[in-house]
Amino acid sequence: MKRISHHLASLAITAWVGSLWAISYVAAPVLFYTQPDRLLAGRLAGHMFSVTHLIGLVCGAYLLAYFVWQFKRSAPRQPVFLASTLMLLITLVMLFYIEPVMNGMKAHAADVMHSAYAGRFKMLHGISQMLALVESLAGAYLAVKSRRP
Repeated sequence: MKRISHHLASLAITAWVGSLWAISYVAAPVLFYTQPDRLLAGRLAGHMFSVTHLIGLVCGAYLLAYFVWQFKRSAPRQPVFLASTLMLLITLVMLFYIEPVMNGMKAHAADVMHSAYAGRFKMLHGISQMLALVESLAGAYLAVKSRRP
């Protein structure tokens, strides 16, 4: 059973970190570079990030349970547990605060970047980019350090 749970943890890290990197650093930039309609590009990128955050929610919940099971009482002191906790907290903030607020702004303005919401939208977008960078770095740490059997 331990080997199966370890392999599932490896797959969860791969799915979570891989989807985060693929969307953040490949798909979204390509969309904005190739799509002349920036509103469409933003809408598509937003949908992809939502899916990425749902993947993170599922994988993060599994990983926290796995690390608690693996390390027992010392789990909160383990760097891989702390990295996955940080990633999950960022995912929760993105999924349940930043995304809904930004989507609400988009729903109230045909072009949010040329509306009264532009300043707040840009601020939230910048915060989300910084959080994604922190989550990506924590994911890199998690991917490298969790490779030990």
